[in-house]
Amino acid sequence: MRAICRYLTIPALLLAWVALVPVFAAGNLTIAAAADLKFAMEEIVNAFRKTHPDDKIDVIFGSSGKFNTQIQQGAPFDLYFSADIAFPRTLAEMGLAAGPVRPYAIGRIVLWSNVRDASKMTLKDLTAPEIGKIAIANPRHAPYGKRAEEALRSAGIWDQLQDRLVQGENIAQTAQFIQTGNAEVGIIALALALNPTLAKAGGYHLIDDRLHEPLEQGFIITRRAADNPLAAAFADFMGKPEARAIMIHYGFVLPGEQLEK
Repeated sequence: MRAICRYLTIPALLLAWVALVPVFAAGNLTIAAAADLKFAMEEIVNAFRKTHPDDKIDVIFGSSGKFNTQIQQGAPFDLYFSADIAFPRTLAEMGLAAGPVRPYAIGRIVLWSNVRDASKMTLKDLTAPEIGKIAIANPRHAPYGKRAEEALRSAGIWDQLQDRLVQGENIAQTAQFIQTGNAEVGIIALALALNPTLAKAGGYHLIDDRLHEPLEQGFIITRRAADNPLAAAFADFMGKPEARAIMIHYGFVLPGEQLEK
């Protein structure tokens, strides 16, 4: 009996010891981000990882409108960065946010081409007969597409261009259409045009922001991440100097700053 007791106490002692050792489990974070943030967000996540090397952070880029619908349907996102602040505001009103909506930037739209010098173009030039397909994001669910439509309508050329427009599912796909030759020129996010790969391929023309509604952007911590400390830490990091510097580098206008004309 004494021998049996001796063997039984070993696992018991091990369990007691494990119970006293703190468990430092790595955190998990899934971010849904508007496609215009692709290059800026990748750099911000890399900077954040310097102080969170063991945490798992996944970023999915896509259409703000589609993410909005997916979150309403229960998609497992912890943070949602939208190119149109109206989408996260709607989710907050529905009780799907863990806190207030946080404005993080104002986006800008530009004419961009890798076969023409778009820096010498204006919207009116898009009506020239020698210009072929013109790419914009889908206005139905992509904020950048909606602002592109507004700008083209304000310029009085929307109807003239209907047979030449090709629409991307999001602003990143729109830029890809131009890069691959499926469109000769297009309206994309300044944040994408400033990426080194696109910047060296072609110039851009900054579209007058008076031609469209502001591209005010905002994010939320979703309700599912209410108790996720990593989500709160990343949200706070967006306001830190390092993250702000990255956003400015990619042409985003931060809250309180003045738009460049």
